[in-house]
Amino acid sequence: MNYITVADVDAILGANWAGNGEPARAVMMANTWLNQKIKRTVPVPTPDAVKQAGAEVAKDAAAGLIYRAKETGVTSKSVKADTVSSSKTFSASATTYTAGETFALALLKPWLGGASVMMLKRI
Repeated sequence: MNYITVADVDAILGANWAGNGEPARAVMMANTWLNQKIKRTVPVPTPDAVKQAGAEVAKDAAAGLIYRAKETGVTSKSVKADTVSSSKTFSASATTYTAGETFALALLKPWLGGASVMMLKRI
């Protein structure tokens, strides 16, 4: 589903939001990102919060911050000097969010899938 268009992002962020990036590609990436995150039905027409979230992600996508290359595997670092040692291990599944992604996730909270709890009463 497409939640935003280039025209939507232009209206929210202004005409120069993409800088030297490709606006159409950035919006396509933002819609893909939104489709991955949103787990509930979004009403039609698309709510302003979802459009704002998409605009934030599109801006980061135009800057090359979304879906960039990432290193896979586990990275380890150990340092030892006499009796003192330090070790760091980073998981390949660790994720770093951009400011735009973090803001977008906050805006999308009503549509994000969460832990659903159903209370049952035994009769």
